[in-house]
Amino acid sequence: MDMTLFWTTLMGLLAANRLSATTLVPPYTGKCLVGEGSIYPPAEKAKVDWHVVQLDLPPSQRWLSIASSYKIQIAKLTQAIKNVTQPIMHGKITDFVDNYLAVWADKLPHPYGEEIRSIANATGVPLGEIVLYNIFYELFTVCTSVVAENDNGDVYAARNLDFGFLLGWDFKQHQWVVTEVLRQMVINIEWKYNEKTVFKSAGFAGFIGVLTGVKPKAFSLTINERFDTNSGFEGLLKWLLNLEKSKWVTWMAREVLTKAGSYDEAIFSLSVVRLMAPVYFIVSGCDGGKGAVITRSRERTLDIRSLESSSTQNWYLLQTNYDPWVTPSPLDDRRTPGKLCMEKLGSYYVDFAGLYTVLSSKPILNKLTVYTSLMYAANGTLETYIQNCPDPCWYV
Repeated sequence: MDMTLFWTTLMGLLAANRLSATTLVPPYTGKCLVGEGSIYPPAEKAKVDWHVVQLDLPPSQRWLSIASSYKIQIAKLTQAIKNVTQPIMHGKITDFVDNYLAVWADKLPHPYGEEIRSIANATGVPLGEIVLYNIFYELFTVCTSVVAENDNGDVYAARNLDFGFLLGWDFKQHQWVVTEVLRQMVINIEWKYNEKTVFKSAGFAGFIGVLTGVKPKAFSLTINERFDTNSGFEGLLKWLLNLEKSKWVTWMAREVLTKAGSYDEAIFSLSVVRLMAPVYFIVSGCDGGKGAVITRSRERTLDIRSLESSSTQNWYLLQTNYDPWVTPSPLDDRRTPGKLCMEKLGSYYVDFAGLYTVLSSKPILNKLTVYTSLMYAANGTLETYIQNCPDPCWYV
């Protein structure tokens, strides 16, 4: 989806609901919280539970514990999506999902099809709906990711995961419906093989891909959606028609976190593979200068920005959903206030507390923000916190 179309859709939605411009708080009225007092660590209720996925188990058994524990929430999410799409084509979208997407499970690469099928069996949710739940993130997430180095040469990474735009607005609660349901499903996962930790990730119960992950003593990785005319929808269609063989983005991230042994190996793997959708890969390593943002089309790498590049001389890189050489839409300029807030923080104060404060500042924090994750690859620490943006707050 092109970003112009994205924001045209947003303004059309607001107009359809008869919301005036004065109802919203424009992005430029956001406030950086750096220097406003300590907000880290957040309240206990914001913390996310840990679960384990044993990679040496058969695919059909890996997700049974998580799926069983969260089957009510997973069913609630799929029902919320049904409710949102019901008015469209008189519910025929739901029929398509239940009748046709289930067939896709057999087409998905090993072991993902088997894992998805086991989640459907454990939750009682129709297979097609679990397939949709697991591929939806290939097509649309809006995020902010940061990799930064402090004065001691320590490299940290952090991200806000934003999701749920156009998926049902609750006028009473002043929340996106699907976003609010997802907040109840956020989990941290420790991926193990032979009882040894392979990597850690933050995500959603029943979602088998990785959008946010860290491999101890190696690297961290986050994914931000990149909007392009050659989009994930086109990649998905070509995959279905067997016109090309591409890697599913979130499963590719999982494979890299599983197999790559170093920061440099991760950068290489993420740069050369053909992808289902255009994305930004944000990678941090363990040593000074080891941080990069890879701008990807589906076919190739368009740009790599690095902390160690002599041309940038940056101590941080901040990536939203716009190419570095493109001016963000004034309706969604998280980049400018994000950079101003990072400059206010300064490299001396780069740590979990500092980055959490930046990512909790509006409009980097917005109504779509589900969680904030903080990562330190040198020792493999991952912390994840549920986020809510108090009113007045921008929609995206």
